[in-house]
Amino acid sequence: MRETASGKHRLETVEPIGKRVLIRKDEDRKVTKVGIHLPDKIEIPTLTGRVVAISAQVARDEDYPIRQYDRVLFNPKHGIPVDFEGDNRLFVIPIEDVVAVFRGAAGSGEQAPDA
Repeated sequence: MRETASGKHRLETVEPIGKRVLIRKDEDRKVTKVGIHLPDKIEIPTLTGRVVAISAQVARDEDYPIRQYDRVLFNPKHGIPVDFEGDNRLFVIPIEDVVAVFRGAAGSGEQAPDA
């Protein structure tokens, strides 16, 4: 939070600009799918995360069916890490680097489970 001239605190937000989205990357796993616990220095990197914010340009574009809180698969190559209030898992990602959106089965009314 930042302090304004009147001494009151103002809440800051991160809003992507252009054709970008803000993603909170899922935590890297320390346990394999078969239950083997990995040492502290070894992790399985994830390329999935939740959409935290969408730029106005992406929100208006019908070619990108992405909504806030969607779980997505993304390529982090062009991602820009954002150090915001101690959360080191935030990345601004070009919309072209979002390669898939996880959706629940049609008619089930459920979202895909978290990994």
